[in-house]
Amino acid sequence: MDPQEPQGFIATIDALLGGAATTLIGAGMGRLMYHATEVKAKRRKFFGWEILWEVPIAVGMAIIGEGVAAYMHLDQPVKTAVIAVMAYLGPRGSEVILERFIKKT
Repeated sequence: MDPQEPQGFIATIDALLGGAATTLIGAGMGRLMYHATEVKAKRRKFFGWEILWEVPIAVGMAIIGEGVAAYMHLDQPVKTAVIAVMAYLGPRGSEVILERFIKKT
């Protein structure tokens, strides 16, 4: 295998679509996982209007997650994982985690 070829799923997506698309895909998957959890708990319908509210949350969490990952000097694929986790947690959950992290440092 050529050492210049991407290795792994996230590296391949990053090479094909670029970093911005990888970030948005990670954030979108995080919000989709949250939405699926809400559907499973019967608090939402899968194809309800609520899913439209997930789009701006995913974009916002992608921007915030990108900033957090840059602050922590993370590389791919860890950066995408942090973004997906933060998107899954959403603004409130991420706030709690970041407060705990800041208090430790």
